[in-house]
Amino acid sequence: MPQAIPTNVITGFLGVGKTTSILHLLRSKPEDEVWSVLVNEFGEIGIDGGLLKAGDAHVREVPGGCICCVGNLPMKVALNMLIGTTNPDRIIIEPTGLGHPAEIVSTLTGEYYGDVLDLRATVTLVDPRKLSDDRYRNNSTFMDQIAIADVLIANKSDLASPADWSLFDQLLADCNPRKVGHQRVAHGAVDRAWLDSQRIERDLPPTPLQHANPLQPRRELPNPQVAIPEGHQFVRRVNQGQGHYSIGWAFVPDAVFDFEQVFSMLNGADVIRAKAIFITERGVFSYNMDGGVLSVLELDEAPDSRVELISDQPLDAELVENQLLAMVMP
Repeated sequence: MPQAIPTNVITGFLGVGKTTSILHLLRSKPEDEVWSVLVNEFGEIGIDGGLLKAGDAHVREVPGGCICCVGNLPMKVALNMLIGTTNPDRIIIEPTGLGHPAEIVSTLTGEYYGDVLDLRATVTLVDPRKLSDDRYRNNSTFMDQIAIADVLIANKSDLASPADWSLFDQLLADCNPRKVGHQRVAHGAVDRAWLDSQRIERDLPPTPLQHANPLQPRRELPNPQVAIPEGHQFVRRVNQGQGHYSIGWAFVPDAVFDFEQVFSMLNGADVIRAKAIFITERGVFSYNMDGGVLSVLELDEAPDSRVELISDQPLDAELVENQLLAMVMP
């Protein structure tokens, strides 16, 4: 019998730094191993897949909603194709920050995948600064992600205060069952050894639930390329669910954006989260805005430019679209 594939779910709420952490883990993987990543995003356009390509991994995307919805079919299709085409030594699954991690774990430990996958520790990232915010502590998805964690990682430790750490320590003390481990990290620098930690046996949903909400994935993409209709410069996609709204654009590869204008727009964006990859006159850059802080990283290449905005309020698509088009250089 083929050996079961070591598999980890890495979860956490919107903006906590899951993709950054996975990139760090990919950079630390053994050189002779093949790692594959199944990434699920709330937005329809899909940004994380393009970023994870820089981590020397095989990546499949399921954008536009939670992979555990609709009977887990999108996750099963994407996961089967990932296993069949890449023959990985390890699989990492990154659900959307608004997903239902217990149901994902239930599927991965169920009858179909029980002999195929060796599901190890579920790693949940949390920003300790959010633990004092009732909007997070009263959010069932946020608390479910903490409850399902085998290993709890406090990311962005360089930004946390002593009061934040007191709340994090109390959270750990209140966990039942106790976590297998925990770590304080900055910039997603998660220790790779946590991936092989013990998985705690829990009572899980017996079957995936059919969620009666709009947060459902529209499709599974075999690559990060979004189809833009012939003769058009871009495509726009929207999604909403669980009190959140996303809007995203993908532009043709020959659209070159003004770096300073892109930076200024994203730095001042009044949204919960902004993610983007832009081809600019200075090169290719990724942009990540969370908590009012914008970080920029230069990339080697990108198949196109794309941007995704997530908010807890409806977004003015026409206004943002006109701003983006004005940034395209002649």
